[in-house]
Amino acid sequence: MAAGVPARDRLAAAAWDELTQAWVLASRTRLAVVAQDGEVRQSRRWLEVDGGAWDPDSDVLRVTWVDGTTPTRWKFTGPGAHTFTDVFRDRVNASVVLVREVDLGPGRRTRVAIRKDLATRELVDQVVPGRGVRPDDHELRDQVAVARTTLRDQTGLPPLGA
Repeated sequence: MAAGVPARDRLAAAAWDELTQAWVLASRTRLAVVAQDGEVRQSRRWLEVDGGAWDPDSDVLRVTWVDGTTPTRWKFTGPGAHTFTDVFRDRVNASVVLVREVDLGPGRRTRVAIRKDLATRELVDQVVPGRGVRPDDHELRDQVAVARTTLRDQTGLPPLGA
């Protein structure tokens, strides 16, 4: 991996982040943060990105992660900012195959998705609980299981436990 871009991949966009003083790179298959000295601080597959929100007033891109870790904020004001945000949206969307929202009311929402690893083309199912979801909500858990089974069947993934 050279400067955060895996071999046989290609850089699609780069933007300088004023908050971390590092380059944020969007390749065809990954999102990476690289320090000025070339140290790769972060490198994630696009399917690990839950989403992003661009605030044009502050020039900040707020990124949320599927694993629920603290959202990341990058401040882009340079010439590559808009190209980067366009590529960011395109790559996240390219990794989404199917999505189903299980919504049983406030505090009882979970998103189930089939995402694609853009490097390997492997399909992965993801369950992303919404805010306030309780682990002991059996009805929600059962509905999520139905959604996972349905999406896996629709995409040709083997049944859970198979």
